[in-house]
Parts: sequence; structure tokens; C-alpha cells
Amino acid sequence: MLPLQFGGFGLSAALAGVLFSAALFLVGFVGVLLLGKFVLVPAIMRVLRSRGFDEAVRSLGSSVANAVVWVAAIAIAFTMAGFGAFLSAFAVFGGAIALAIGFAAQDLLGNFVAGIFILKDKPFEVGDWIEWDGNAGRVEDIDLRVSRVRTFDNERITVPNGDLANSAVTNPVAYETLRQKFVFGIGYDDDIAQATDIITEKAEAHEEILDDPGVSVRLVELGDSAVGLQSRWWISDPDRGDFVRVRSEYVTAVKEAFDEAGIDMPYVHRQLTGSVEVLESVADEE
Repeated sequence: MLPLQFGGFGLSAALAGVLFSAALFLVGFVGVLLLGKFVLVPAIMRVLRSRGFDEAVRSLGSSVANAVVWVAAIAIAFTMAGFGAFLSAFAVFGGAIALAIGFAAQDLLGNFVAGIFILKDKPFEVGDWIEWDGNAGRVEDIDLRVSRVRTFDNERITVPNGDLANSAVTNPVAYETLRQKFVFGIGYDDDIAQATDIITEKAEAHEEILDDPGVSVRLVELGDSAVGLQSRWWISDPDRGDFVRVRSEYVTAVKEAFDEAGIDMPYVHRQLTGSVEVLESVADEE
């Protein structure tokens, strides 16, 4: 009977040890999880909100913070339960897997990082008209991996964020005003002062072209067949449809005024000269 008692005592001690380790694991896991959920995550969200980050960045921060809390809760719980060696081995194995995944998906991860910087630095926002690498369109959506742009022809371009983060992006509507320019060509025999007055008057007459700063006209080129007068004007609250329409209306008004004033807008004439020689050969008859 004594060996059985000793065996029973040994079994009870082992069971008590397992239960104690399980209790420590549960206490550590729940304690860290509650601390993170109700203290750490709300504190991070308050910091992001106070710094003025938009909803997309705050959502990303919340997701990352929650993931960190879960990992920390599991790690601390295993450590408290006395499974530090297992946790170390798992950490080494997890690090190797993460390294392999990182090499395999480095472009994907690069786009995610680029998306974070776009959301943080705000080189453009949803609704802006942007131009990059010969493309242009209105930003419809900024995701963590890609941005979606609608072109002027109503086509959607899905652009990896890495392309936008690593390229020069022009944002014509980033500020409250936008300056535009156009070169009007007049003939060498036309009056430059008269043409300049017409260009200035038509700009001042357009209600969407600003008076301050006012329009400026400068002679910028002496071409083969025309004198180039460059007009520069400003519009407020620029939008893609607005600045294209304003430029079209303004140029049309100047062209019509030039026609009425007899000012020529010449174009290049090319004349082909030469001669054609026809050779006729007659085969010898045998």
C-alpha cells in the first residue's frame, strides 16, 4: 500500500503543479490583455487623435496596438507559467518564418509601408487631382496597399502605393490658388502692345480669374512664324474640371478678340518643292 500512496502523492503533486502553472498562465494572460485593451490601446488612440491623424491612420494604429497586446499577453503568460524555454524556441522559429515571409513579400510590405507614409505625410488626399509618371486623375481611395485614381476619361487606375511614394507627384489642387499659363502666338507685323491689352482685358473680364494676383503678359519667344506672348493668370479653389474649363473659355475669348482686331495667329507653313524625273526604257526586241 505504501508505494501506491507514494505514487498517489507524486501524481497529486504533478497535478497541482500543472494546475498552478495553468493558473499563472491564465492570470498573466488576462491581466496583460485587460491592461492593454483598456489602458494601452486607448492611450495610443488619444495620442494619434491629438496629433491630428485621420481615421485611416487611427484604424491602423488600433489594429497594430491590439496585435501587440495579444502577442505580449501570450508571451508574458508563458513566462509566468514557467515555459520560458518553449517561448524562446517558438520565438526563434517565428523569427525565421517572418524573415522568409518578408523576403517573399517585400514588394507587398513595401507598398504597406508606403501607404502608411502617404497617410501620415498627406502629399495628396481623397478628392485631389494628381499627376505622376505621365498619368493623371482624381484620387478616389487611399488604402494601405494601393490607391485608386479616376482619370479624366472616367477610367480607374489602381496604383501601388510604392509607385506614388517613390515618384514625383504633382498636386495642382493642393493650395487655395493655382497659376496657369498659355502662350499666344501673333504675327511679326501685328502690334504687340495691342495684343497684350486684349490678353489682359479678357483675363480681367473672366469672373473666375483672380484680380489679385493679376494677370501678367510677357514676350517669351520669337518663333519661325510667330511672336509668343505668354499669359499667366490665377484661379481660386482649383479643381480639374474648373481649371481646364477656365483655360478653354479664356483662350477662346482671346482668339475671338484677336480675329475682331485683325491680329493674326499664324501657324507654320511648309511647302514641298522639287521635280520628278520619269525614265522610260524600251526592251530590245530579239
